[in-house]
Amino acid sequence: MSLLGDILSPKSEERKSQAATNLSPYLNFDPSYISKVQPEFLYPDDSHMASTARRSNVALPIIGMSFMTGSGLGSVTGLYKGLRATTLAGQVGKVRRTQVVNYIMKQGTTTGCTLGIIASFYSCIALGVTWLRDKEDTGNTFIAAATTGIIYKSTSGLRSMGLGAAAGLTLAGVYSLVTDNDNIWSKAKYNRL
Repeated sequence: MSLLGDILSPKSEERKSQAATNLSPYLNFDPSYISKVQPEFLYPDDSHMASTARRSNVALPIIGMSFMTGSGLGSVTGLYKGLRATTLAGQVGKVRRTQVVNYIMKQGTTTGCTLGIIASFYSCIALGVTWLRDKEDTGNTFIAAATTGIIYKSTSGLRSMGLGAAAGLTLAGVYSLVTDNDNIWSKAKYNRL
């Protein structure tokens, strides 16, 4: 048989047409080459790693959104403070504009970094609590929020640490009311319909 005999034979044409029907139109490869012995998910839903993976997947977006929100709020506050300070100082023109921009940048950066650090504390503590307790529930959110408030205010004394914990618990409660589908508020909302 010649070198091209297998390529030009009727069986090779049949193999080509069978391979063409199995080709994925999106990836241009034959999916039969991939073994389907493995599960299609990374972690089973009830495993220890699944809850930790869920919590770690939301850590970076929480930190980023907190930083951006803080930067926006700080910039608005800086604009107000800059306009007020330059008006009281009687500054005009380029000097006033430069001072207002300085106020905006300084206040935006300071507030953004503060909220970003608080979100980093919260995310790391929540991830650790989820890993230690080996379950994902609202208790982890409350523990992480209270601990974050305590750590953030730890240099200001015991009273401030207690207020920080109370603020963290309050924010965690509001967050749980808004996002948790099994709470009283969402059940009452669905029962009215």
